[in-house]
Amino acid sequence: MSEKIERINSIPTRILGRTGVRVTVLCVGGYHMGKTGDTQLGIRIIRTAIDEGVNFLDNAWCYNDGESERIMGLALS
Repeated sequence: MSEKIERINSIPTRILGRTGVRVTVLCVGGYHMGKTGDTQLGIRIIRTAIDEGVNFLDNAWCYNDGESERIMGLALS
């Protein structure tokens, strides 16, 4: 039995594992945010994705010595 496809601003979503949480199939990964050296660009990318409906973000403390997390935190604050 296939799951009903729901969308957020035309982005398909699906249930994340057994959590019951519905997330967009498009994820914004944080690795490259801290690699560019342009904090404002990273913030714009993340905020634009959220404005378009993306609700799935990925990051890790080890990405670029924490710079990626710092930028994502600024974008989400």
